[in-house]
Amino acid sequence: MASKQPVTTSNAASVPAVDAALLAGCRSGDRQAQQQIYELCSQRVYRLMVRMVDRQDAADLTQQVFLQVYRKIGQFEGLAKFETWLYRLAVNEALQHLRRGHRWRHEPLVQEPVSEHCSGHQRHEQKELLEQAIARLEPELRSIFLLREVEGLSYHDIAEAVAIPAGTVGSRLNRARTQLQEHLIELGWEP
Repeated sequence: MASKQPVTTSNAASVPAVDAALLAGCRSGDRQAQQQIYELCSQRVYRLMVRMVDRQDAADLTQQVFLQVYRKIGQFEGLAKFETWLYRLAVNEALQHLRRGHRWRHEPLVQEPVSEHCSGHQRHEQKELLEQAIARLEPELRSIFLLREVEGLSYHDIAEAVAIPAGTVGSRLNRARTQLQEHLIELGWEP
């Protein structure tokens, strides 16, 4: 296996942001505004949930997150981006789910974490190793890693989403990357 680093891509930039008019409509209980927010954001929340918990529970947890959004929208003060606040609700929901005794399970990644020079078989092997290594990360580290490397959030937005100081994001992200590399090596990956 010749690849030196797993490759991930960011999807955050390709999705439109929730605007003030939609938020105002949601606050007033407008079902169309709620539906539009759901349509704009549900795939990102679902994608995070699949990687944080598993595909089986991801849909239910995504629904729970949006129920919380609609109940707590009055608490959103607009000091951060709405999407950051939404990720905070989602990460908290996933961590609570894991703390309630649900085992860490993992689902396959959508993107290929390998170099272009690998055969299809090698890509599959490397993808499996990466999936297993990510699943072994502590849930808090996994959430920070996924928010940065898959969702493309800035350190500031991650800090807001997981309620930690911005400086702590970098150190935990480094810890997640170090542990990820250790897990990959344990699983047979050759840097």
